[in-house]
Amino acid sequence: MNKIIEINLISDFLLLLKFNNGESKLINFEPLIGKGISAQLLDKDYFSKVSIDNGGGLEWPNGMDFCPNFLKDYVSNNEAKIES
Repeated sequence: MNKIIEINLISDFLLLLKFNNGESKLINFEPLIGKGISAQLLDKDYFSKVSIDNGGGLEWPNGMDFCPNFLKDYVSNNEAKIES
């Protein structure tokens, strides 16, 4: 099972995620947020309150979360895969 073990906030909505298999991914979350419960994450200070939940995914204090499997497989023009 995929789990995030480390988060680094690079800038505004850009996170570098390290997974339990050693893979790292740089993901721009801006295209993934902005509606419903995720609208609060558009506030850069609030976005920076991201943490790792018990299942190895990402979560914010308002209950917004992202599954580690989705994030590991997510690919966009703003995403880069980094070999560790």
